[in-house]
Amino acid sequence: MLFAPELLMLIGSLVLFCLCLGQGKENLARYASLVLAIASCFLSLATLQMNDNLFYDAYRIDMFSQLFKLAISIGLVIVLLFSGELKGVDDRLRPEYFLFMVLSTLGLMMLVSSVELLTLFIALELSSYSLYLMVPMRDDHGGMKMQMEAAIKYILFGVVATGTMLYGMSFIFGMTGTTYFSELVPKMHELATTPTAMLAIALFMSGFFYKLAVFPFHFWVPDVYQGASNATTAFIASVPKLGAVAILIRITTLVAPTGGEAVVNMLMILAVCSMFYGNLSALVQKDIKRMLGFSGISHAGFVLLGLLTLKDTGYATSMYYIAGYVFMNLACFLVICKVSKNGENVSIDDMSGLYKRAPILALTLLVGMMALAGIPPFVGFMGKFMLLTGALRDGHLALVILAALNTAIAIYYYLSVVRVAFCSPPEDRPDVPVDLATRCVSIALIAVIIFMGVAPKQLLAVAETAVRNIF
Repeated sequence: MLFAPELLMLIGSLVLFCLCLGQGKENLARYASLVLAIASCFLSLATLQMNDNLFYDAYRIDMFSQLFKLAISIGLVIVLLFSGELKGVDDRLRPEYFLFMVLSTLGLMMLVSSVELLTLFIALELSSYSLYLMVPMRDDHGGMKMQMEAAIKYILFGVVATGTMLYGMSFIFGMTGTTYFSELVPKMHELATTPTAMLAIALFMSGFFYKLAVFPFHFWVPDVYQGASNATTAFIASVPKLGAVAILIRITTLVAPTGGEAVVNMLMILAVCSMFYGNLSALVQKDIKRMLGFSGISHAGFVLLGLLTLKDTGYATSMYYIAGYVFMNLACFLVICKVSKNGENVSIDDMSGLYKRAPILALTLLVGMMALAGIPPFVGFMGKFMLLTGALRDGHLALVILAALNTAIAIYYYLSVVRVAFCSPPEDRPDVPVDLATRCVSIALIAVIIFMGVAPKQLLAVAETAVRNIF
C-alpha cells in the first residue's frame, strides 16, 4: 500500500506500452491515462497519513511526499482533461505521447519520495527523458522545425544541468561517505560553513534550478515553451516544478536551520535575477506561451523567497505558492489549448474579443492572469504576500522591496492580456467551441484559485505539518 500510487502508474505505463503496439488506439490510450491519473489521486489521498521507509531506506513515504504526489496527480488529470484532442500531435503518435506523459509523472512521484542520492538521480532522469521525447512529437505545421530546435535545446541544457548536479553529488559523497539523506544531514551540518560544502550544495541544487527555470538555468524556457505543442507546454510549465521544489526543500535542510549564510545569499541573488529577468523579458513578448515562459522564471524567483528563510514556515509557504502556481498556470494553458484551432501557437492578439467568443474561457483567463499578477483575492496575491512577509521577518528588507517592485512590473503584462480579451473587438475571429469537460475544468480551476486565496490558513497548516516530517 505504501508504494501503491507508483505501482499503479508503473502497471499503467506497461498497459499503455501495449496499446502503442497497435493502430487506432488513440482514444483508448487517452482514457487509460485519465483513469490512471484519477486513481493515482485517490491512492495518494489514501496513503497521506502513512509513514515508513522502503527499498533499504532509500525511499521515504510520509505526508510531505504524499502531498506532492497528490498535487502531481491532480496536475496530470487537469492536463489530460483539457488537452484530450491533442491538437498539434499526430494521431499515430498519441499512444506513445500518453505513455511518456505517464512515465514522466511516475518519475516525479518517485523523485519526491527519494531520500538517497542515486535513487533521486534515477527518478529525475526517468521524469526528464520522457519530457525530452514529448517535445519533438509536435506536428510539422507549415514545414517549420521549431519543435526540433526546442527539443535539442531542452536536452542539451538538461544534460549540462544533470552533469553539474552529479558533480555536486560527488562532492557531498566525498565529504560524508554516504548517499542517504538521513545520514547526510547531521554530517553536512558539521561541514555547513566550509567552502567545499557550500560549493557542493550549490552544484547539487543546479539540477533542480533547471527544472524550476531559475536564472541562470532558464535559457531553455522560451524556446521550449514556444516550440512544444500546447499540451506539452502546459505539462512542462506546471507539473515538474512540484518535484523540483520538493527536492530543493530537502537539499536546503542540509544547511538548515543554521550555517547556511552562503546558501541564503546565493538564493537571494538568484531570486532577484530571476524576477527581474523574467518580468522585463515578458513585457515585450507577443506569443502568449513565451510570455508565460518568462513569467515562470520570475515566479521561480518568488518560490526561492520561501526557501532562503531555512524555516518550516518558509518551506510551507513555498509549497503553498508552487501548488497555487500550478493551478494558475493550468488555467491560462486551458484557454490557450482551446483558442488554438489546429494546435498552432497563440499570440496575445488572438485573444481579442474572447469575452464574446467564449465567455467561460474569458473568465478563466481573467482569473488565471489576475492570480499570476498577484491581485486579491486569488492565491497568487496571498502566496506572494506571505512569501514577502516571511522574508521581511528574517530581515531581508532590500529583497522584499525588489520583489514588490517586480510584482508591479508583472501586473502590466498580465493585465494587458486581460485588456485584449475583454476590451478588443473579436473582428473576424470565430467563436471558440467549449465542451462540457472544459467547462467543468474551468469552473473547478477558478474555484480552487479563489479558495486557496481566501482560506490559506488550513492549507499552510497541512504544509507545515508535512515539512516537519522531513527534519
